[in-house]
Amino acid sequence: MARSERDVIDFSALESELRAAVESEQRHERENAAKLRAVSQRGTSYNQFRDLVLSCHLKPLEKKDKEGAPRKQPWNPVAPGNK
Repeated sequence: MARSERDVIDFSALESELRAAVESEQRHERENAAKLRAVSQRGTSYNQFRDLVLSCHLKPLEKKDKEGAPRKQPWNPVAPGNK
């Protein structure tokens, strides 16, 4: 019995689709948690709420992240002088 092209699984496409679905789910969970935190803060305007949700992917600085410390990656790698 010969297999048709429809029976062959494209694992690279399947893997990329899975990664996209996982990333989408993680983003949804982050944004939902940020929305719940923003709603619990009384007296916030819509713009503050929106800013909190849009910035939910950012991570806080750690103690080792100090001003003047050598950087592994420049802030703007496209700017001249950052080579």
